[in-house]
Amino acid sequence: MSVGHGKLSGPAHGSYEVQNPGPAFLGRMRGNMQRENREKTENKMGVMPVNRLLISMSLPMMISMLVQALYNIVDSIFVAQIDEYALRAVSLAFPIQSLMIALSAGTAVGINAFLSKTLGEKEFQKANTIAVNGIFIEALSYLLFVMIGIFVSGPFYASQSSIPQVREYGRTYLTICCVASIGIFMQTTFERLLQSTGKTIYAMITQGVGACINLILDPILIFGLLGAPRMGVAGAALATVAGQIVAAVLAAIFNVTKNKELKLSFRGFRPNGGLILRIYQVGIPSIIMQAIGSVMTYGMNLILEAFGTAQTVFGVYFKLQSFVFMPVFGLNNGMVPIIAYNYGAGNRERVLKTMKSSIIYAVCIMFLGILIMEIFPGQLIGFFNPTPELLEQGIPALRTICLSFCFAGYCIVVGSTFQALGNGIYSMCVSIARQLCVLLPVAYLFSLSGNVNMIWWAFPIAELASVGMSTFFLARIYKKIIRHIGENAGGDALTAAR
Repeated sequence: MSVGHGKLSGPAHGSYEVQNPGPAFLGRMRGNMQRENREKTENKMGVMPVNRLLISMSLPMMISMLVQALYNIVDSIFVAQIDEYALRAVSLAFPIQSLMIALSAGTAVGINAFLSKTLGEKEFQKANTIAVNGIFIEALSYLLFVMIGIFVSGPFYASQSSIPQVREYGRTYLTICCVASIGIFMQTTFERLLQSTGKTIYAMITQGVGACINLILDPILIFGLLGAPRMGVAGAALATVAGQIVAAVLAAIFNVTKNKELKLSFRGFRPNGGLILRIYQVGIPSIIMQAIGSVMTYGMNLILEAFGTAQTVFGVYFKLQSFVFMPVFGLNNGMVPIIAYNYGAGNRERVLKTMKSSIIYAVCIMFLGILIMEIFPGQLIGFFNPTPELLEQGIPALRTICLSFCFAGYCIVVGSTFQALGNGIYSMCVSIARQLCVLLPVAYLFSLSGNVNMIWWAFPIAELASVGMSTFFLARIYKKIIRHIGENAGGDALTAAR
């Protein structure tokens, strides 16, 4: 070995001489060792390289949500084998099911963001109390949908369709989905608790297991296989809720056995009004934002009723687009706790890098979705046992609506950033403007032309408006909050901004 001047040299014959390390080399080594020690002793959301962290947290959720999208589509494919009215009935249930998801997932967003920020501030006992109160309010939300299933299902279908068979199929399907919806509320809650501490792999497992249960039971209960009774759309509903309940139980077990940062216990529990209010400060805008989607879907179904099969086309589109949107939502689920944690820890650089990387990944996913829908629209609709009329209306619908995807990817990530930073009201304003102030009015005006293909252009137009509003609010929140993160010891950016 020869002594050099602080660098590694590589002789021509391929051996390497270890030379005298200089101060810069020793500094890098010391920094690497300190970083490795921090990754071992601190929460990975505060120290792991952002891109690696984002992928490691998001990828399991993206996979699990793709599985969910798969079983949603397979569910409709099986139902379509009964007849088109059965498929239409299941599609028309979407506004209520979307409302159910809005309440469960929106509340969970509030729990997740508040919990991740609290963990970032190292207040572990408070985090446990937040988690238990979150479970409590999700249980109350379930009781609301029991009432909806019993008393609202019939009138809901009567308002959307004059076809008796559609009404009967729909009332049966929706009643079962609502009355047995405890699974979706508890599954969402326990999975978000796992996500808030970075344990997304377990959330992926629970969603995957739930999806597999649904996929297995669907043909058995719908068509009466293996000795089971032939139950039709009722079987589809039972398969769905069974998968959700199994996933909820498994997620609860993972929280008790694997989630060491939280210790869930209801011993001596009393609801904490202050914490519940804080959860809903972030959660209610998210709930409203997603519930607006239910209003939009219901309104579109009313507009499309005059065009017959167009209602079924709209339902098929929503099933197919979930394959594109679900991975982006999985990306968001990984992104939100990272941003919230580093917001609480006062690390502005990591917040910005997480947001920028997420936007890039989301837009790329959406662009891939555009390519698929533009090139293979007929093949995609072909999975649903289509009539010639369904194919004729469906192909131009998919090719037009998918033009909005890239804009939507950007807006979804920016909106979730608002929520992670405790400003979900911005997301709510954008969603209201896009769906109620632009999409529905434009769709109605285009419907007056009598050409159903004109209606689908309302989607790209609405997303363009959404991009403008989202960018405006992003600039505003950067000025007020993001650029002030880490300016004081507690990392309270909002206080610093004031």
